[in-house]
Order: sequence, then C-alpha cells, then structure tokens
Amino acid sequence: MPALKGDYFPLQSREADHLYHIYVRLPEGYDSEPDRHYPVVYLLDGDSAFPYLAPHHLFLTYDDKIPEAILVGIAYGSFAQPTNRRHIDFMPPAVGVESSESGAAAFQQFLRSELLPTVEQRYRADPIRRILVGQSRAGAFVLYSAFTDPDLFWSRLASNPSMHPGREIIFGNARAGTRRDLRLFLATGTAEAAGRRGAALEWLAYWQQRQGAPWTAEKIEIDGGTHAANLPDAYREMLRRLFSSQATSRAP
Repeated sequence: MPALKGDYFPLQSREADHLYHIYVRLPEGYDSEPDRHYPVVYLLDGDSAFPYLAPHHLFLTYDDKIPEAILVGIAYGSFAQPTNRRHIDFMPPAVGVESSESGAAAFQQFLRSELLPTVEQRYRADPIRRILVGQSRAGAFVLYSAFTDPDLFWSRLASNPSMHPGREIIFGNARAGTRRDLRLFLATGTAEAAGRRGAALEWLAYWQQRQGAPWTAEKIEIDGGTHAANLPDAYREMLRRLFSSQATSRAP
C-alpha cells in the first residue's frame, strides 16, 4: 500500500517490560532527498491510529501543503488485554490507582530512552520537531507527558482526553522546560460526552489564563465532533496551525 509505505520493527522494551510493534510511514520522495530531515509524528494506540492517520497525512500534504513527515505508530498487535496494555501504559500515578496499574512513567522512559533514539538512528528524523498524538486514554498520557517532560516533544495533541484519574497532575505545576516554542493542543468535540467535554473546557480555561506553563495551551474545537470519529479533524487542525506559513490558511 503506497500510502503506508515505510518500515516495521518489533521493539522489546526494558523500561516498560513489554513488546511493542513499531510501524513507520516514510514521506513521499524520502529516498530521492537524502539530505532532508523530517518532523516525526508519534501515534499512540498505533494499532488503530497509524492506519487511520498515516494516509491522511499524505492528503494533507497534497491539499493543505502540510510538510511531509515520518509517522510512527506504536502498536500492541491486539486490542485484547494483556497484549494491549493501554490501560497501564497511559495511566498516570494518581490517588486510588495502584502502582502496578500505573505505567505512564515507565512508558515515557521507553519513549525517551528506547524508541526515540532508535527512530532517530534509523531514519532522517528531526529531533527538534517531534510531535506526540493521543486520543482518549492515550490523550491523558499526552497531558501527563507535557507536564512531566515538556521538552521531549515540540508539539502534542490530546484529542478528547480522559481527565480522570490524574487530575492532580494536570491541574498542578508542570515541570520547567528549556524551549520556548512548545505547543500543547487539546481537541474537544461539541458532541463529546458532557462530562468529558466539560472537564476539557475547564482545563483549557485554567491553563489559557495561568502563567508559567512551559508550553502554549491551545484549543481545537470540532463542531459536531464525537469522542473518537473526528481524530483526523483534530490532527489536521493541529498541523495547519503548526505549519501555518506553509499550510492553507483557515480561520481558527
């Protein structure tokens, strides 16, 4: 499938003690431009998000003039537990959560010390322009990452994130970052469940007026958007804003 052309490799993590399946979509023209380095988009829940968004990025390059990117899907190989452990990897430490149920810290260490170095060694990846994308519980991990290791990714998209448990982290103090160009996008659909949407809007209102965050918090609102079906719309809007000088202009 040319829209998904790239690579695959298994990666056994020492940090998270789990086997991950890593799918890579390489940009069009990758082989013909050997000196070019690309932004890298890391897709959580890669079993579904990678085949969903990787071809979509190609169309965004065609129609919206979004720059090509390397897309990396972090997959489990199954939707069934215990092979799929999103309920652990994306779970932050929180009141009422047993330590054995919270794997967010270990998963982030897997990203930092195992996956990102591997990708940046194997492919022409630009380490300054790393992007992390997560939906629902994976969106909660995106927020956890933004608060605990802000410099790890240039930009992050939390699409309809689960805000509980872990509220004390995302309404607390974020670790200081060294970069001044970091951006954190939170997408919410107007047809999202009232409780989840209300929590997202509360968080956005809080962080858009609070001083001292290591990133700029930005709202993406999808008119009529539901919990999962509009992830491509949120992804598109994030990229249009990130690459606004190259992308087709659109009112926010």
